Amino acid sequence: MITVQRAGSQHIAGISRVCTDGYRDTYRDTHSEEYIERVISEFYNRERIREEVIYSGEGWDGWFVALENETVLGAIGGGMIDKDKGEVFVLYLDPDRRGEGVGTLLLNALSEVQKSKGAKEQWVSVAKGNHKGIPFYEARGFKFVREQTSFGNKPEENYMSCRYCRQF
Repeated sequence: MITVQRAGSQHIAGISRVCTDGYRDTYRDTHSEEYIERVISEFYNRERIREEVIYSGEGWDGWFVALENETVLGAIGGGMIDKDKGEVFVLYLDPDRRGEGVGTLLLNALSEVQKSKGAKEQWVSVAKGNHKGIPFYEARGFKFVREQTSFGNKPEENYMSCRYCRQF
């Protein structure tokens, strides 16, 4: 049985693993290895995740994990970006567990938290060409709004993100 809960310190290694594995699997055909490893090093290292698991302040709703027998299958993090707008900052799964509803369980958990804080809409950025993430979000009611330069680009890189939004 898969359960979803707010992450604790015992989930840090699992969050790091699913985000790292999920990021590599998602972008290995569309992004340079240097870019992928730079993003993983910055965002999915255990020390950063530890700080984010502990921190629960303005604009950050925390990490949530999907667990099966205490093994982290997926993780999501997000926060409020305005008084009535939530955002999914990160959502990754164990690549071998896609298509089992784990992502939906995680998105639903974060969405309920954001709705309870007054969110009327929810935003997410998905890399242009992400053929795993885009269909997932579109199937859950997110609509394309615009393209923008991806976060973390170096001047010579031209990775783009697609901004999506859905109404609650």
